[in-house]
Amino acid sequence: MSDRTLPPEALEEWSADLRERFGLAPEDVPIALILDLARDVANDVARPAAPFSAFVAGLVAGRAGGSPEDVRAAVAAVVELAAAHAARSAGEVGR
Repeated sequence: MSDRTLPPEALEEWSADLRERFGLAPEDVPIALILDLARDVANDVARPAAPFSAFVAGLVAGRAGGSPEDVRAAVAAVVELAAAHAARSAGEVGR
């Protein structure tokens, strides 16, 4: 079994490979934004929900037109939903 820890420069390399393969510009692949989404969903919902939520955000952004603004809006909506989920869950625990 290999260590799958990815140093930041390897993530940049992987991002460059993805952009090249799919004809994407750097602004089309907002690494920090997506990592923040994954962190927020993992903390507010559950770890397995993070990659699934990132996929959904990408799907929603693509259907909305796929611009960087569409990506930011979709990510913001997912993060907002995750925070609401956490608040609901905290309220249920406090009962």
